[in-house]
Amino acid sequence: MCAGGGSANYACQGLCRGRMIFGSESAIVPSTRKAKGAFTLLRSQAGTSSKLKPEEMSWEEFKKEASTFKTPGTVFRGQNDIQRLRSAFHRRGRADLFRFLSEDLRHLHKHLTARTKHLFNLDIPDQLGAFLNLVQHHGYPTPLLDWTYSPYVAAFFAYRGFTNDAADKSDPKCKVRIHVLDRQLWESHFQPDLRLLVPWFTLQFSEFIALDNPRSIPQQAVSMIVNVDDIEEFLSHAEKKTGPGLLRAIDLPKPERRRVMSELMKMGITAGSLFPGLDGACEEWKYRHFEIL
Repeated sequence: MCAGGGSANYACQGLCRGRMIFGSESAIVPSTRKAKGAFTLLRSQAGTSSKLKPEEMSWEEFKKEASTFKTPGTVFRGQNDIQRLRSAFHRRGRADLFRFLSEDLRHLHKHLTARTKHLFNLDIPDQLGAFLNLVQHHGYPTPLLDWTYSPYVAAFFAYRGFTNDAADKSDPKCKVRIHVLDRQLWESHFQPDLRLLVPWFTLQFSEFIALDNPRSIPQQAVSMIVNVDDIEEFLSHAEKKTGPGLLRAIDLPKPERRRVMSELMKMGITAGSLFPGLDGACEEWKYRHFEIL
């Protein structure tokens, strides 16, 4: 039975299966004993500015740092702002994951079935995850957060959302951010649990099968599955168990975009390579024809 009561429907079964314990301290054991006490219920800070202390680097310094990251145990996420880490689902003010999995996803699946080559069976956990990953890559808000095994792919996404001209005119103090997360450290302390509908916070990683999703492999994508709104705060508390260094923030100068994108293009990291198809090709050639002066 899924959290929230009632029998599991087809849309949520896949993410409601698995082990019952997250970590070693999350099991909920009913008790008939009476107890007294007090606690403080903290208001979420998810909508506020990030509290991470960033490491400020130039592009040249970042490239040197990139050679020191352990692989494949480290994952990266590029953002062209310095907001807190949140899934697109939570950024839109949503919180009811049961409704999302049992209603929204069912409706979306119905309307996309005629548009996908593969008929996704949402009763199969791997296919449910692949479907979530597919729609996430096409702009539909989900409780997944996209990461990559490549620091350079992360850099591309950090600098992607604006033009060279806008970067040239920006304040020298303006930054883009690359988050660096030690996945190996995380998974050495917390057991994998891919369910979302559980009465405790859960955050795990998965590499879903790339069904109908040609973007996943070139982006070296890995998905974070999360029912937590304020991921940054959650990971900060987790460091009490894992020790420091679980999550880092590296800020790069926004005005360096022209140089960064030029070097990434020489590495073969372009919109055309990361987004196979017409949209990615047009984005790449728009950059080549209208931004490289």
